[in-house]
Amino acid sequence: MTIGSATVSAERKTPISPSGGGSSEPVQRDLTVHTGSRIPLPIPEGKQAKMSTEDLRVHFGKTRVLHGIDLAIIKGAVTAIIGPSGCGKSTYLRCLNRMHEVTPGARVEGRILLDEEDIHGSWIDPVLVRRRVGMVFQKPNPFPTMSIRENVLAGLSLNGLGQSDSDSVVERRLREVALWDEVKDNLARSGASLSGGQQQRLCIARALALEPEVILMDEPCSALDPIATAHIEELIHELKASYTIVIVTHNMQQAARVADYTAFFYMGSLVEFDRTDVIFTQPKESRTEDYITGRFG
Repeated sequence: MTIGSATVSAERKTPISPSGGGSSEPVQRDLTVHTGSRIPLPIPEGKQAKMSTEDLRVHFGKTRVLHGIDLAIIKGAVTAIIGPSGCGKSTYLRCLNRMHEVTPGARVEGRILLDEEDIHGSWIDPVLVRRRVGMVFQKPNPFPTMSIRENVLAGLSLNGLGQSDSDSVVERRLREVALWDEVKDNLARSGASLSGGQQQRLCIARALALEPEVILMDEPCSALDPIATAHIEELIHELKASYTIVIVTHNMQQAARVADYTAFFYMGSLVEFDRTDVIFTQPKESRTEDYITGRFG
């Protein structure tokens, strides 16, 4: 894996298994969404799925929290996951890079595919999965004892990926998140000293330094003011040219602004998935319409 390139391509894909498994061929078009009748997933012509889940069921102890989720994450697009609190949005997101495994009692059934390779295969290294599928959390979490520069490089250091050109990596990633001009004169200051919006962009830069192919964002703007939120949304629009992005949000307007596709979850099930403009103007399911118009949730 070549560190430092901002361009995502199949050629620089990090293998997640010793054999470097994982095909770059498109997934089959017969993937379905779980809406009761299991209608065909509308993948536009010429598009393909970067990730997909097939009959995904998740349990915490004896409680099932996700019920047979069939969903494709379109490559090079932004997919928003919406739904009321407790519907399984964040659980689904965390499953996409095996972060759910840090929760005691978590158990997954079904398949999660990354470039058609099951990320739960016995031969798969979860650390390499998380390098290819990065995560940005709800609350900005820069390492408080590290400088801005050290925060950007933290993921590389923790993964044993030292860089001879670390200065250029720091500048490239901070420019990518539109933070360089704001901090370039004092990279030695603590990352925790930045404003909330700046901290979140720093965390995104830290994730990008590992050159993921997919970026998961769990309500990345929920703790930010409107100006900082606008910066993050602009950043998401720019990043989708190089990355596949999945974002969980409670903000309907935000989903409408940033997402190409939207999935509506309710009580652990996927109710509806379609292009965002269709979901917000012509939803097929009455529960979807009720939620986006504020009748519940």
